[in-house]
Amino acid sequence: MAGEPDEKDVVEPDTDVAVVPDETTETRSGKQDTDTHDPKQAAKSEVDAEQKPTTPTGRRLSISVRTLLVTVVMVALVAAVGVMTWLYVGANSRLDTQARQAADNSHAEQISLDYAVAAAKIDVKDLDSWKKNLVKGTTPELKAKLNDASNSMEQILAPLQWNSTAVPLMAKVRSNDNGIYIVDTFVGVETKTVQAPDGLQSTATYSITIDSKHAWQITEVGGIGSVVGQK
Repeated sequence: MAGEPDEKDVVEPDTDVAVVPDETTETRSGKQDTDTHDPKQAAKSEVDAEQKPTTPTGRRLSISVRTLLVTVVMVALVAAVGVMTWLYVGANSRLDTQARQAADNSHAEQISLDYAVAAAKIDVKDLDSWKKNLVKGTTPELKAKLNDASNSMEQILAPLQWNSTAVPLMAKVRSNDNGIYIVDTFVGVETKTVQAPDGLQSTATYSITIDSKHAWQITEVGGIGSVVGQK
């Protein structure tokens, strides 16, 4: 038919035309976030994250190695000073105790020597002085015993015309039991009697007990008989 287009001349539409989809809200939002991202702000955020509190109190505890070492050294020094102080005080206390003990021993020995020398000196013409020396520094109980002993000894001394002199030789603390000292005391004695006018040399030995807690009084004396045991 005239005027109708030939099938060969008809051009079919191209079905491969690409359709560009519209940008979604999500894509645009993501793009906006990317476009508005600030590098400085990001760096600051990272720093803030690193400085977040790590302790329960809300503050970060930061201790340098040097500070830790200094602290350890200071603690060690304080401990060392404490130990040295304790040792020093302990040593001083021991030295004080030893010094006091040595002084007390010396005092007890001197009391014993003085007493023994006085007790060993006898002058038949002045027996009263000897009797007083015999009880000097003793307790009331011992004084009563020594008075009785001296009265008995007088019966021997007078007939023999006894005269003796004495010099201290040595005194040594034998024991110390809670302030009770027992002292071994040695005295050199020269005795003259009607039987030995030229004199006899001897050593008188005394065992003297002293109570340091009661004014250093003499509570017991052993060996008094040895002074007049020679005939």
